[in-house]
Order: sequence, then C-alpha cells, then structure tokens
Amino acid sequence: MGISPSAVLGLLTGLLGDSMAGSGDYLKKHTEALVKDVGIEAACELAGKSKATLGRYYSTAAEHGDRFMPIDTVAAIEAAARYPHVTSALAELSGHTITAGSEGRNAPSGGVNSDVIALSQRFAMLMAEYQQSIEDGIITVNEAKRLLRETLALQQVLVDMKLHLEDETTVGTLD
Repeated sequence: MGISPSAVLGLLTGLLGDSMAGSGDYLKKHTEALVKDVGIEAACELAGKSKATLGRYYSTAAEHGDRFMPIDTVAAIEAAARYPHVTSALAELSGHTITAGSEGRNAPSGGVNSDVIALSQRFAMLMAEYQQSIEDGIITVNEAKRLLRETLALQQVLVDMKLHLEDETTVGTLD
C-alpha cells in the first residue's frame, strides 16, 4: 500500500516545525506538474483514478487542503514522467536533493526541440516558485533555496541545449 504524502508531510512538519509552512501548497503544485507532465488522461489510466480524483489531489481549495496523492499513485505516474516532480518536492522539503543525469530512464531523447520544451517547462516552474515565494512580500531562506534549485535546474537545461546546438551545427541540421 505505501505511505501517503500527508503522512510524510506530517512527519516532516514534526521534524522541521514552522519551516514547513506552505509545504502543502508546494506539494500540490508539484502534484499538478506531475499530472500535466504525463497528461491527465495518461495519469488517470496509470493511477486507475478519475480526473476528478486526480484534480482533488492538487486542488488548493480548502475542502481538499488535506488531500494528497498516495505514494503508490505518485510512483506509478512518475514512472511515466520525464521528471520526478513529487519525489523531488518531498526531497527539497526535507533538505535533500535528487540528482539524475541525462542518462535517466525517462530522459527525453534529446535534440534542440526537446530542449526548448524542457526550457519552457523549467522556466514555468521557476516562475511558479517565484510567485509562490513573493506572495507575502518576503522571500524566506527556504524559499530562496528552492528558487536557487529551480535556477540551477534551468541552467542545466540551458547547458544541455547549448551542447545539442553545438552537436547539431557540426552535423548541419536541426531536429
């Protein structure tokens, strides 16, 4: 069966105290990113759940505030995703990082077009993180660390894109 994200969140809140404020919204944002990464229809099929149920997992409405996607469902959807959105968010909330090289099993096949897509997705994640961080007018240390991680991830996409462009210019065509 597995442990639910709400149980993990409760454990992390107990360990980290007030530094976990807003982590529920953070997990919900990454849950939504995960579902959108694979597509809502595919996510429903992988999870064996309806669109409405998946939507409740990332809804920020008060009545769904304590609802989180079960870990086994996260695992099933992340297996098809290009990035482990929820796993990464849980790691970040506990002060850890996840590192995956370009050889990751769900890594895109490469090329400039894939890089442009990855760049726009990463930039959107950075902007979403910034919007959430600046919402109260103050960027806390934890929020700054999350912004830095998103910036570093964006930088990695740019480096990959540069390398692909260099490869493509030696071949003479873009994909």
